[in-house]
Amino acid sequence: MPLPNTPKQATEQRQASLVSAALALAAQHSPARVTTADLARAVGLTQGAVFRHFESKEAIWLAVIDFAHQALLARLHTAAQSHVQPLTALRAVFMAHVDFVVEQPGVPRVIFQELQHPEDTALKARVRVLMQDYRSLVTRLLLQAQAAGLLAPGTDLQASAVLFIGSVQGLVMQSLLSGQVGAIRTLAPAVFDLFQHAVAAPTNPTRRPPETTE
Repeated sequence: MPLPNTPKQATEQRQASLVSAALALAAQHSPARVTTADLARAVGLTQGAVFRHFESKEAIWLAVIDFAHQALLARLHTAAQSHVQPLTALRAVFMAHVDFVVEQPGVPRVIFQELQHPEDTALKARVRVLMQDYRSLVTRLLLQAQAAGLLAPGTDLQASAVLFIGSVQGLVMQSLLSGQVGAIRTLAPAVFDLFQHAVAAPTNPTRRPPETTE
């Protein structure tokens, strides 16, 4: 016979439900317009009950970013570890990020909404940590590619990491503007190919014909 949930487990389940509801609502509406009343209705709670699990609406969005950090980075690390060749691993990471956004379009909406505010916030600080961990993973793979002789001589690794992440972010932004998030799965391989072309060592370098003497 299953044991009843402890109060801690019940709270964790409610918190997870509220985070899922926040992401679902953010995928359909501006996160700034999502209210605690909306969240309460989505999970079948009273508005007062929401505040028994989170002290504020900001705390809910912080939990959303924490979820995104854990879920996205776990997926990216798994993708990277599934390939030995570093550039192939980078492609897998790129596509894993795209797949995550297609499944969780509310995440980039929350992040982009917060980045519009000029002042520093706790949410921005959490996003920075997420991006630092993401950049570290990409840079590590680029270092491995460089050590294997797979990058063009003189490739700037920091700029390459920025280009990699910016390419994904550009795809995501365009998909949110168009309202067709799933379309980025079609575009993503060609975009990664452009990135790889920019940083990879030439596989068939052009050779000058041997000189002849007459």
